[in-house]
Amino acid sequence: MANILKIDRQAEREKLAAARNRREIIKAGLSRRDMLKMGLLTSAGLLVPMSGLSIRARTAAGRFESGSGGGPASPPTQPFVEPFTRLTVKQPVAALNPAPTIIPNTAAGEGRTIPHQALAQFPPVKYYEVRQQAANISVHRDLPIQPLWGFDGKVPGPLYVERYGQPILVRNYNNLPADNGGFGINEVTTHLHNGHTPSESDGNPCNHFKSGQFYDHHYPNVYAGVNSTHAAQGGDINEAMSTLWYHDHMLDHTAQNVYKGLFGMYCLFNEFDTGNETTGFRLPSFGDGASDGSNFDIPMVFHDMVIDPQDGIVAFDTFNFDGVIGDKFLCNGKIQPVMHVHPRRYRFRWLDSGPSRFYELYFTDTNNLSQRIKFHQISTDGNLLPRPVEVESVRLGVAERADLIIDFSKYAGKTLYIENRLEQVDGRGPTGNVLPAGQGNLILKIVVDLPPVADNSADPATITKFYNLPDTTATPRITRTFKLDRSNGLWTINNRIMDPECQEVRVRVKKNSVEHWIIQNNSGGWQHPAHIHFEEFQFLSINGAPPASTGLVLNGRKDVVRLEHNMTTKTFFRFRDFTGRYPFHCHNVVHEDHAMMLMWEIVEGEGDNNTLP
Repeated sequence: MANILKIDRQAEREKLAAARNRREIIKAGLSRRDMLKMGLLTSAGLLVPMSGLSIRARTAAGRFESGSGGGPASPPTQPFVEPFTRLTVKQPVAALNPAPTIIPNTAAGEGRTIPHQALAQFPPVKYYEVRQQAANISVHRDLPIQPLWGFDGKVPGPLYVERYGQPILVRNYNNLPADNGGFGINEVTTHLHNGHTPSESDGNPCNHFKSGQFYDHHYPNVYAGVNSTHAAQGGDINEAMSTLWYHDHMLDHTAQNVYKGLFGMYCLFNEFDTGNETTGFRLPSFGDGASDGSNFDIPMVFHDMVIDPQDGIVAFDTFNFDGVIGDKFLCNGKIQPVMHVHPRRYRFRWLDSGPSRFYELYFTDTNNLSQRIKFHQISTDGNLLPRPVEVESVRLGVAERADLIIDFSKYAGKTLYIENRLEQVDGRGPTGNVLPAGQGNLILKIVVDLPPVADNSADPATITKFYNLPDTTATPRITRTFKLDRSNGLWTINNRIMDPECQEVRVRVKKNSVEHWIIQNNSGGWQHPAHIHFEEFQFLSINGAPPASTGLVLNGRKDVVRLEHNMTTKTFFRFRDFTGRYPFHCHNVVHEDHAMMLMWEIVEGEGDNNTLP
């Protein structure tokens, strides 16, 4: 026993020392290519097994454990003492100086290199300035102030509240410091996930810009098909989106920059999903977005962190190639906060911002663990379902979203928790084990103790239709197959990694064409939330069977394929409106950085016939 305890203490010291040494490498901002050149990575893409660097921790038996474990545990924090915070609604400015231009204004310091292709067609009616900058953020009162990066110095960043038919332009200033305080790189590119956005404003990982520069992002806020099909209606109303988010997408450093705080949310309304519960679909009102008495439509961002037990500061380990999962659970930037609500219906917009954890979220009454609390899911990713579906839980991979309606009038005076019951022990993905009520991760405490107020929203059980699903019967021009796999220690698509020079385009899609994409998980024990920029898709089949109207993968429009173990999906895409390059990548952002991504392009010509790109 004494020998085992001695080994355990030695192993813990090794963990701490190795973690410190790895963080010095990460602080230097080295890319995968840099580390290969310096001999810090093997040819297989793994951290060299030298003393004081290994990510693997020695077990009591003297062996080394594998996977994403091995890091020291975060210090304790008291749960449910931090107040839940709503996201700050971003306010426009009267004008921008210098005025936006179609051609990149490099003389004034713009980092954009590609002209705007739709600025004249969809002139902005609102302008924004946002600054990416270092910020001192409190995530919990038991921890020191955290040196994070945020849009306008906020983590999460401000909430954009926009409407279809009202184009906007966001001027993004890069004010990030050279000293990253431990991890992150101060070159950035902001992706509006999954905006129907011209490629030069998409936030392509290859379109990054430096500290001291700005970049004008043009968001037309139009329905897909506006330039191609359904033109008389200004695009296809059945392609309407509601819940989007934005985040940094810097090549090779997305995981670090997003983990450091560069993410936020973006809501879209129209004449049906109005933000006013007395009109349209009569979903709970957004109100002023801030006050308890008017705002019943609430975005919630879930992510996790690891805190260094020695200094209490958030830490990141890019050498966890499986993926990085934390032991501190945050909602809207606070560790295990507490929220107070009225006894009425609320719309919650849930986002898993990663970097690597999957969630299956339930409402739990810890005083009645046998109670099965039901609610209505109304969306998959950014898109409303054809109608609400009653569920007991929602499973989310990284970057997936789900909107839901829960009626707290049934729970007046009670306390509920949002609980993650999906077991996940490392970055590979969930084990598949769903834990019993009360044995998962309690993330948000909800106390139904505010006074009764009027509720003019519709009972979701009575809503029979939102939008129709777009037609998927068109004959595809081509069927392509993409296999997400692992090769020589790196993450690959069809056995190839992302071109580090951003020159290779592996797919050329004909504009205004239909394609079927078969997307497979061939990587064994790992799971991959695969994201294709720009166009939503619909599942034609999952493991050979039609998508279900109930369960964990609902039949709706999507922008993330949650590829679970050995899964094969067949998807329907219709590519329209704009041209240019977009990425396809795993949204376990550690996998993306190491380097499970490719570039594809929409072209005016015939496209290619590459069935296995």
